[in-house]
Amino acid sequence: MYCLCRKLTKLWPCAMIGGMKMNAAFLDGIEDINVRQTDVPKVAAGEALLKVDTCAVCGSDLKIFRYGNKRVKFPTIVGHEVSGEVVEVGSAVEAVRVGDRLAIGADIPGVWNTNVAGKTEFVDYATGHEFAGGFAQYMLLNADMIRFGPMTRLPDELSFEAGALAEPLACALHGLELAQFGPGRSIAVIGLGPIGVMILQVAHAYGATKVFGIQRSKKRLAMAQEMVGDVRYIASEEEDVVETVLAETKGLGVDCVITSAGTVQSHVDAIHMVAHRGYVNLFGGLRGEPPLSIDSNIIHYKECFVMGTHGSQPRHHKQAVHLLASGKVSGDRYIHRRFPLQQIRDAYAYHESRQGLKVAVKPNEGA
Repeated sequence: MYCLCRKLTKLWPCAMIGGMKMNAAFLDGIEDINVRQTDVPKVAAGEALLKVDTCAVCGSDLKIFRYGNKRVKFPTIVGHEVSGEVVEVGSAVEAVRVGDRLAIGADIPGVWNTNVAGKTEFVDYATGHEFAGGFAQYMLLNADMIRFGPMTRLPDELSFEAGALAEPLACALHGLELAQFGPGRSIAVIGLGPIGVMILQVAHAYGATKVFGIQRSKKRLAMAQEMVGDVRYIASEEEDVVETVLAETKGLGVDCVITSAGTVQSHVDAIHMVAHRGYVNLFGGLRGEPPLSIDSNIIHYKECFVMGTHGSQPRHHKQAVHLLASGKVSGDRYIHRRFPLQQIRDAYAYHESRQGLKVAVKPNEGA
C-alpha cells in the first residue's frame, strides 16, 4: 500500500497514515452530534482511503439528527455528499490511484437482490448509514464502494465543492428518469430547495417546453430565481398553484410533477395538476405530516402514474459529474456557507434555517 505526502511530492509507505488520529463528527444519538478524535481507518487489500475535502449537509442528515433512522446505529459518522483525494490504496485496488480526485455518492449497488427487471442491487447499503460517511478528516472507501459504488473521478476544472453535489444531483436525475422526463415535456417542481433548483436546471438541459417552479417561502423563491431563468415561478402563499398551472397549460396540466417539498399538500397538489397520462414523482419524503389522503378516482380517470424515488445508482452519479463539469448545473453557486468540522452543529443549524441553498463542511480546514 502507498499513501501520498504532497509536501514531499513523492510516494511514501502507508505507515505515515497508519496509526494516526483524525477528527470525526459522531452522531451519538438523537440530536446528539459530537466531534472527537478516533483512529484513521486501516486500509485492507481491496480498500482505499479518502482525505475528505468537502461533505455537504443534506436534508436527510437533518432527519437522521432529529428523528433517527432504523438503518443508522449509534454512534456513527454520517454525511454522504462527499468529495476528496485518495491518499492510500490497498494492494488489490486498481480502480483508483493515490492522488485521484473523487466524488463519492451514497447508495451502493451489489449482487444479492435481483428484482423483476433483472437488476441486482444491495438493499439499504449506503454511505453515512450502514458504514461511516464523510463528516470526518478521512473516509474509508470499502471494497463494495471500490467495486460497485458511486465513485467518480472529478475533472480538473471541477472543484471539490461542486463535486460533492454530484450525490444530490444524481438523486434528481434518478427521479426525472423514472418520471419519463425528456425533450418536449412540461414540468412543475414543487419545493425549491437545493434538489428542486437542480431539477429546474436539469429540466432546461433536457429540453423542457414549459417549466413551473413552486415555492411557499419568498426567500427561497428569490434564491431560485437568481439561479435559474426561464421558469414560471409561483409563490404558493399568493396564488392557487393548481389553478395557475392548469390555466397556463390551457387546462391540460403538466407532463411531469416532482415534489421536492416534504408536505402532504404538495403531494395532493401534484396529483391535481398533472396531465392525462402524466407522471407524478413524490420525491420529498414526509416527516411529522399526516398520512396522504387522495381521491383515487383522480388517478384512475387521468390514467396518471404516481411514484416515488429515493437515492440513485452509480450511473446517475457519473451523469451528475458530467452535468456539473459542463456547467449546465452550476454546482459552486449552490454553496452559500462553509464550516469547519468543529462547527458541525452550526452547519446543521444554518441548513435548517434555509438561509441558503447548501452548506459545506470542510473537515480538514482549521483542524
